[in-house]
Amino acid sequence: MADPRNFRMTPAGARAGAVVDEGLRAYMLRIYNLMALGLAITGVVAFGAVQLAFNDGGLTAFGQAIYLSPLRWVIMLAPLAMVMILSFRIQSMSVSAAQAMFWIYAGLMGLSLSSILMVYTGHSVAQTFFVTAAAFGSLSLYGYTTRRDLSGMGSFMVMGLFGLIIASLVNLFLHAPAMDFAISILGVLIFAGLTAWDTQRIKEMYFEGDAYETAGRKAIMGALTLYLDFINLFLFLLRFMGNRN
Repeated sequence: MADPRNFRMTPAGARAGAVVDEGLRAYMLRIYNLMALGLAITGVVAFGAVQLAFNDGGLTAFGQAIYLSPLRWVIMLAPLAMVMILSFRIQSMSVSAAQAMFWIYAGLMGLSLSSILMVYTGHSVAQTFFVTAAAFGSLSLYGYTTRRDLSGMGSFMVMGLFGLIIASLVNLFLHAPAMDFAISILGVLIFAGLTAWDTQRIKEMYFEGDAYETAGRKAIMGALTLYLDFINLFLFLLRFMGNRN
């Protein structure tokens, strides 16, 4: 009987495998770069908004508009509307239009999240960001490299996410500190799991034969998914690590 260990991959098969690996690496690198640039835009806009909103210890006209006027509701809800539009309409968009919408979305998120720089100290925000980056990197690397199928865990995390949203809405009226603490713990655990699962799912979406437009749309949606995982993980960790002003 022939020993299977004596078989070797043919040069053509080796080249095909190398092409796929190289294409997958380029695809994932593009997604991470898009996500990182989106986070950078969010951070710059959030910092710039706070600088424009305050002058001599008081709110400027710009600050009153984005924090006190009815415009604040538009700023809070606009990112949600844009992410829904991008999710449902991306197949009919060009890659450049979808990418531009992602940048706009990231900027609106920065404007919406700028208030956290008033609630928490800058040092604690920066510290939480680096902890989030380290945790996200480790979880995403696990999702990319593991051979374990994470789809079962992912489905469980998605169900947990719906429960988390419902519990958060209920606690808006109850204002229960114990419930808020439990929501924060669950939020960290759920988005930690989603980060690993989403990374594996995005990796499995790669197909070497995709056209440029299709591959571009996949990369943008992958970047948006990981961006949301990062932002939510950061916000829930900030509840634990953030020092209030």
